[in-house]
Amino acid sequence: MEKTLLVSIKLYDEKDAWSIEDTAGELEELTASTRGIQIIENISCLIDKPTANFFIGRGKVDEIALICQQEDVDMVIFSHDLSGTQQRNLEEVIGKKIIDRTQLILDIFAQHAKSPEGKVQVELAQLQYFMPRLTGKGVMLSRMGGGVGTSGPGEQKLEVDRRRIRKRIDRLQADLEHLVSHRKIQRNKRKENRIPSVALVGYTNAGKSTLLNALTDAGQVVKNSLFTTLDSVSKTLRLPNGENVILSDTVGFLHNLPHFLVEAFKATLEEVADVDLLIHVLDVSHPQVYDHNKAVLDVLKELGANDKPIIIALNKIDLLEDKVWLAKIKEDFNNSICISAKFKTNIEDLLKEVQNIFKERMAHIDIEIPSNRMDLVDLFYREGKVKEIKYSQKNIKIKLNIPKTISSKLLKDNDIKIVS
Repeated sequence: MEKTLLVSIKLYDEKDAWSIEDTAGELEELTASTRGIQIIENISCLIDKPTANFFIGRGKVDEIALICQQEDVDMVIFSHDLSGTQQRNLEEVIGKKIIDRTQLILDIFAQHAKSPEGKVQVELAQLQYFMPRLTGKGVMLSRMGGGVGTSGPGEQKLEVDRRRIRKRIDRLQADLEHLVSHRKIQRNKRKENRIPSVALVGYTNAGKSTLLNALTDAGQVVKNSLFTTLDSVSKTLRLPNGENVILSDTVGFLHNLPHFLVEAFKATLEEVADVDLLIHVLDVSHPQVYDHNKAVLDVLKELGANDKPIIIALNKIDLLEDKVWLAKIKEDFNNSICISAKFKTNIEDLLKEVQNIFKERMAHIDIEIPSNRMDLVDLFYREGKVKEIKYSQKNIKIKLNIPKTISSKLLKDNDIKIVS
């Protein structure tokens, strides 16, 4: 296991509510809990502004170099993004591999991407991150190159690398456009069938996958770590009144998520902007619950989904000892429901609230059909909620709730007779 030294940085003029302790805590969670890397020490740095050569001061760089030598550290991870030049200079002085927070996140993404779409999005994000940093990677990328695949015998190696990366980015973007078109066709088909759609959104590790499992028995992998779910998963959710909705789990959001990462994952995240309802899952037991809420709202705004109907699921109430604190948080969040997805506490209340959002879509009808139309009985049980059914030799009388889009089509069937 790699031994790592963390460097958590706070800029004095940084417009961010997060303290340096918050930044350090999340960096530790990303490194140890999620990536499984051993942390030797977490050094805090308060600075006025980044320096061009090291980001931090030379004295702190020398201190880090000494600790790395004494503790036989393999890698140093910075909480802020570094330029290629800063990364190269730090590696020369410290003598260890240097990476920043975004590189760490991309590495975690690469581990968790399972679907072809997820892998394409991760590779695209990696290349978009790496492209502007080529110039900081040393003399070896600027040496003269030639041979097959270069524009000419005098083209610099750096330009060859850039051209190849641009070409690969173009190919990945084309692949993503194809995947986006496929997703759009699927969404349009659902819209034609008038199937309501709901998306789970929230800060990473808020419990979205656990809630998806509690609502649908989806069998999603659940771990107490960040970014366990990277690929979007959709399942059918049956509401208490019998209506079916499509419920989707999405990639978790993060504080100060780099813009290019949001752009790279728009093929997945854009589904959020196209649904009928959002369930915002908040880890009510986390000390930064309010900051997590703001981070999620910021990304929703960037995606153009901030005006969607939203239910806030205040999750992990089982971890709270102070119920007064829970009442205070509930007051601060409108349209919120306190739940424990792990123990399925108050899940029925959440389902009823979702049902209330979509209640205008349902119709109650009392009908009579011939006894030989069991195909309709199957349809009613599958797509609606049968409240009462009575069989006789000649006909079947049924009271049911069913989506209006289906009932309007059914009433055109000559075998269906309205009783009341």
